[in-house]
Amino acid sequence: METIDSIPTSKIQRASKLISTGVKIGGNYLKYYGEKITNPESARDNLNTNNAEDIYDGLKNLKGSALKLAQMLSMEKNFLPQAYVEKFSLSQFSVPPLSAPLVVKTFRKYFGKSPLDLFDSFDANAINAASIGQVHKATLGDKQLAVKIQYPGVAESISTDLALVKPIAMRMFNIQAKDSDKYFKEVETKLTEETNYILEIAQSAEIAEACAHIPNLRFPVYYPEYSCERVITMDWMQGRHLSEFTKTNQDQHLANKIGQALWDFYMFQVHQLRKVHADPHPGNFLIDDQDNLIAIDFGCIKEIPESFYMPYFDLAEPENLNDPLIYNKRLMELEILTPKDTEKEIIYFSNLFKDVLGLLTQPFNSDTFDFSDETFFLKLAALGEKYANDKELRKMNMNRGSKHFIYMNRTFFGLFSLLHDLKATVETKQLAV
Repeated sequence: METIDSIPTSKIQRASKLISTGVKIGGNYLKYYGEKITNPESARDNLNTNNAEDIYDGLKNLKGSALKLAQMLSMEKNFLPQAYVEKFSLSQFSVPPLSAPLVVKTFRKYFGKSPLDLFDSFDANAINAASIGQVHKATLGDKQLAVKIQYPGVAESISTDLALVKPIAMRMFNIQAKDSDKYFKEVETKLTEETNYILEIAQSAEIAEACAHIPNLRFPVYYPEYSCERVITMDWMQGRHLSEFTKTNQDQHLANKIGQALWDFYMFQVHQLRKVHADPHPGNFLIDDQDNLIAIDFGCIKEIPESFYMPYFDLAEPENLNDPLIYNKRLMELEILTPKDTEKEIIYFSNLFKDVLGLLTQPFNSDTFDFSDETFFLKLAALGEKYANDKELRKMNMNRGSKHFIYMNRTFFGLFSLLHDLKATVETKQLAV
């Protein structure tokens, strides 16, 4: 397995890596313009494949925030070309890990001791490696443990990484410089929290206790005495990643059982705890041999303030969505419409979000919902493509919407994607409100 002996940590090193990636992408576009003349049918697909590979190859050695953004984008199956989804999904739990000597050095730096000073055994070769840290297997007495070690320099480089990718993100999502800081600050805050493993232990204990009553759902036990701000130790949970399970499962009853546990887990968090596990990708869930769902990562928890929760879920009700007075009032509260909007902007964005919400709220407005329904997801993809190609939208001020949309939308798009992968039919009404 390919391993890494060092990670660029300085601003200059990381900027240089991103610039070199940008040069490769520029070359891909030059190739695309030539190929478009001779082979127009495959030119765009080839461009997407080459760009996805070059971007991922550039980010995988940087790790940290840059790679985390690729991981987040990998969940946008309905809005990104498939080549990007496939390549970026590797960042969920399969990237080149740190070499064994660097692992021991990093552990000693963070903990002040070598792994074998704490554990009876410790495998210096990573079992899984993702964007912020990698996991190693250890034993202590009769306990099988998972030890997650954060990559060196990740926490310190968050601001730098975001500053480097900010111009790209603004261009991609048509964000104007004015009033955009609140969105980037929200991302920076959550990424900073994800690097604090002491916080993760506290969050995991709170949510595991609160959700212990949910059937077919399990959590690891965490060990604060063998953890610190950059190293976290928990029970080793035996199971298959959700993505591996979905590739081979042919049992519809089992898919529904796991899908129901996943749905109930998320609805209880959102509606009862007013906070939610906002990183729903397959690398964060396992299926054990008793067909239970295991949630294993609580680094990214989104608090949901009441001022956002109430209008957000009010618009899940069809009668509110179809009442112009209530609908526009809620859009104002959610900062989708603003007092400065022109009449044209009010009409445009009111119609746009009615299209989006009318589709996205369908699972909440029936007793059961079949997430294997390709029609639903094809409509999502078509809607994304419609507005991605809308020239009128590019002229509009896109600095709109509460900062809380970033992680709430990520949560629900991720949840729907996981349930679609499972091909599950779940009872959606019972905990939806």
